[in-house]
Amino acid sequence: MALSSVTATVVLTLIGCGTLILHLVQRQTGTAGLLVGLGLAMVPLPFVLGALAWLNLTARVPLRHTVFCLAWGACAATSIAIVANNWTASYLTRHRGPFGGLLGAGIATPAIEELAKATALLVLLLPFGQRLRCHGRRTGRPCAPLLHRAPAPRRPRPYQRRPAGPHARGRLRLRPYLRPLPYLCPAPPSGGGPHRRSRPRTLAAGVVLGGMTACGFAFTENALYLGRAFTSDQRQRLDSIGLGDPPSLRDFDSTVQTFVLRALLSPFAHPLFTALTGIGLAVTLTTGRRWLARLAAPAGLLLAMVLHGTWNAAADLGTDGFLVVYAALMVPCFVALVCFAAWARARSARHRGRGGRRAAGHSAGAA
Repeated sequence: MALSSVTATVVLTLIGCGTLILHLVQRQTGTAGLLVGLGLAMVPLPFVLGALAWLNLTARVPLRHTVFCLAWGACAATSIAIVANNWTASYLTRHRGPFGGLLGAGIATPAIEELAKATALLVLLLPFGQRLRCHGRRTGRPCAPLLHRAPAPRRPRPYQRRPAGPHARGRLRLRPYLRPLPYLCPAPPSGGGPHRRSRPRTLAAGVVLGGMTACGFAFTENALYLGRAFTSDQRQRLDSIGLGDPPSLRDFDSTVQTFVLRALLSPFAHPLFTALTGIGLAVTLTTGRRWLARLAAPAGLLLAMVLHGTWNAAADLGTDGFLVVYAALMVPCFVALVCFAAWARARSARHRGRGGRRAAGHSAGAA
């Protein structure tokens, strides 16, 4: 029997974060609000996961990595974001007054949330490969005190050596302290060019990893906001009944508006933000141009923060201002992401078709 210490630690950490986030949400929404929020937050989840699963046919990210990103976004990232956002909001409001609240919603909150979601991608790249092995059957003793760290087999890593050639200094090597993932590997130089390039698969993998993390984050956040709205509407409904007014569906206007805004109009908002971080990280790990490798990941994270901050600021502009930002910014960005996903899927299918024809040609020539 072999027990991965890293896997056990990650699972226990996610379970602890999931318990913490349920407790935090239940404190703000109540039990009824929590159940209603979780139920309504499940509505857009199949559509977002289905779109990411379709793109994953190109990226071919393993299921365990996508599940980890989804759980990290739903449990760990939301726990970090709630605790950090509450502390930052109270600090800024106490020292800056109303301006501090606007500063926290427009700058601090997007930075905290995007960093919390981007941490999942960095965890996947950490070189965790040690395993704890039990040799209880061999010695006849209990397994618990005999768990020890078995040495990992040493395998030659080609990226540790500097490539030879006149353009060797311009190529990017994967760092020895990062784990080489098969879906985040650069393509070999083609067409006589000296630089390696990012493949459609690597860029799609960045979108899938970032989108999965953001999908879990958006699910928990939607449950929180919908649960708050339902609890508030429920209190107003009880007050109206106490005043003698008959109950009606208008008593739940806040819940309906929150559901339409977050679940129907913007289910892909958070995946769109974090997909920019994933694309930047994929370019950093796979490009052969040193300047692009240094700028891609920070630029993707910064762009995700700016887009997220703009989206948060649009909520304070009223209905007309929100619709303008939604039509002028979010819709074009979403269309661009859809076009990119379709391009990556078609490009990958074209490459597979070429590989199949080449293999059939070689087999025919051999025959």
